[in-house]
Amino acid sequence: MQKVKFSIQGMTCSSCQAHVEKTVSKLQGIKNVNVNLLSNTMSVEYDEDIINNEKIIKAVVDAGYGANIYEEKNENKKTKEENNSKTKDNIKEMKQRLIISVCFLIPLMYIAMYHMLPHLSVMDKIFHGPENRNNLLIYSNIITYSNSICKQKIFFCADLKGYLNFHLIWTH
Repeated sequence: MQKVKFSIQGMTCSSCQAHVEKTVSKLQGIKNVNVNLLSNTMSVEYDEDIINNEKIIKAVVDAGYGANIYEEKNENKKTKEENNSKTKDNIKEMKQRLIISVCFLIPLMYIAMYHMLPHLSVMDKIFHGPENRNNLLIYSNIITYSNSICKQKIFFCADLKGYLNFHLIWTH
């Protein structure tokens, strides 16, 4: 048995942590998996005759996250600069995603809540009434899925399943 620590990138919540842990624990030869969200690390105990580091990293990457073997870093000036640079890059990326999300949120909120807001009579012709419910579903889902795709996260599949369930329940 070998125990290896990995660095995981892209985890933002406990659901992400559980997804990574579940994905890796399903692999053959894995004895124990422990994912730490706060330190963005994963400790894996596995049988090196059955599985190797590359397969574990590939499983994490296929799940939608980044992974590499954890390296103990010396607290020197260069390491701090690298961390600051990575943090600044992450913050810049998150700001861009936030701006894109808000741009998609405004029309989505207007479509979803137009009957409560001052609106144009055109909106009634497009979205109001049972004969136009498909228009409402189509427009709102185009906006929602565009937002999911722009955020480049794995939520798209879950959103699609939710849409299909909603569509099957409410349209029949």
